[in-house]
Order: sequence, then structure tokens, then C-alpha cells
Amino acid sequence: ALDYALVGSLSALRPGRARYTMICAADGGVLDDLVVYRLDEDQFLVIANASNTEVVFGALGERAGGFDARVTDATQDYALVAIQGPAAAGILGPLASGVDLEAMKYYAGGLGAVAGAAAWVARTGYTGEDGFEVFCRPEDAVSIWDALTAAGGPAGLVPAGLAARDTLRLEAGMPLYGNELGPDVTPFEAGLGRVVKFDKPGEFVGREALAARAAAGPVRRLAGLTIQSRRIARHGYPVLCDGAECGVVTSGAPSPTLGVPIAMAFLEPAASGRVLTVGIRGEVVPVELTELPFYRRRH
Repeated sequence: ALDYALVGSLSALRPGRARYTMICAADGGVLDDLVVYRLDEDQFLVIANASNTEVVFGALGERAGGFDARVTDATQDYALVAIQGPAAAGILGPLASGVDLEAMKYYAGGLGAVAGAAAWVARTGYTGEDGFEVFCRPEDAVSIWDALTAAGGPAGLVPAGLAARDTLRLEAGMPLYGNELGPDVTPFEAGLGRVVKFDKPGEFVGREALAARAAAGPVRRLAGLTIQSRRIARHGYPVLCDGAECGVVTSGAPSPTLGVPIAMAFLEPAASGRVLTVGIRGEVVPVELTELPFYRRRH
């Protein structure tokens, strides 16, 4: 059912592993990007973006109709606390039982306990750094948060919201739904064509349209930009090639790691090799085409 509903090959997942994938419309547009965990042989956990829960749940239910499968919305059964950064394993480790964090691979998870509360612990952080996600019962979230906060104090652990996470994923060149991904974007334009598995058995929703797009090549591509000033290029700002508009900024922010403003943008293929600028509130600001990701963590 998931192989048909999504663009990835989920039947190939082993229990305890996860996969980044997408659910696309019949025309190839991205309805949402997802992380799917295989909890055991016949149970999968699909993590959607919160704003897309209803869309994803509805589409999965409709697409699973012809299969021996049941789709339930378990949103209210879970809370999620993510601990991210180079010290994450050292902070979480003493609080976790039943799971071996040091042995856990990237995009894997296991059932155990954190601070004495049952939890599914996964290593799938969307920040470009190492990190873990603790899926727990909502009533256990506060005690887990408090335990992590206390344990992480000596290591400099601090609370961080979605804006901080957004800056980190931008540095790591990771697309965000609503910015780089959406119904008018295919995985290929976003530089994520690798998640579309044409070689899996059977049909899947969007296959024909995605195959045509793959064969024709994208009409725009996602690129990184380093801003040559202190100005910030925000979502929707125009990108100019030799003075003519040739793209649009999808995400932009100051980079605390690099010390300069950065952005991602959709550009026409002809943008390479030309003088690039961004229109920022009436000012034309020089930018430099930069290979993604802007930052890659040291392993």
C-alpha cells in the first residue's frame, strides 16, 4: 500500500529503519515530504508535516483502499521531543534504556524508554547535525523534557524552536515544505529525484508524470546563494541574471555558522555563469552561486 501511495520503496525497509520519501499528486507535484519508520513487519509510522496532516491522512486512506491495509491517524497519541547537536548522544544516552544509541545508524530507530517513560527513539534529525527524536506519550513529554534539560545543562543544551531549526536545515541545504517543496514542485526540481524509485515493483501515484519530468529535465533547479552584504534575501524575493529576472528565493536567513546571509532559490538553467543579484526591498544586492549544502557536519 505504501509502495503505491508514496514515491519510495517502503517494502524494502527493514524493521527498525526509516526512509525519507514523498507523497505526490498524480501530476508529480509534492503533497508533502515524509519520514516513514518501519516499526515491525506489518506496522509503519508515517511522519508528515503538521500542517499537512489532514492532506496526507486523507490521501493515504484513499490510496490504501485497494490493499489489505489500515490507515489510522495517531497524531494525538504522540508527543515528539528532538535533541540535536554533536553532544546529543552523550546527553540522551544515560537517560535511555533498551536502545543502543551509539550503535544506532542514521535513519533508524528502536523501542525503549527515556527517563523511565516508554518511547520510540530515532536518529533522523532534520538539522544537518547528529541528533535524536523521542516519540512518547503526550503525558510523558514534560518529564522527558525536564530530564533532558537537566542532563544537558553542563553540555550547554538550550531550548530551540522551529525558527532555529529552520536556520540549521537551510545551512544543511535541506528543503522545507511550503518553501522549496509544494504542489507546484516535483522532487526533481528540488534536487531530490533520488527519492523517486522507478525500479520498485508495481505502479505508484505520479509515476507517469514523474517519469516524463525526469526524461525532460527540470525547467528550474534549486541552488544555494551567498549574499554579498548584510541584507537578508527572504522567501519570494526575485533573483536577477545580468539584470533580468531568472529565479526566486525560496528560503533565506543569516547563517550563524558561516557568519553571512545565505539563501536557496529556484533558478532557470541558464543562470550559471552569469552575474547574479537579488532584489531586496528596492536594492539590487550581489550574490554568489554556492554549491549545496552550505555546511556539512564533521563525522
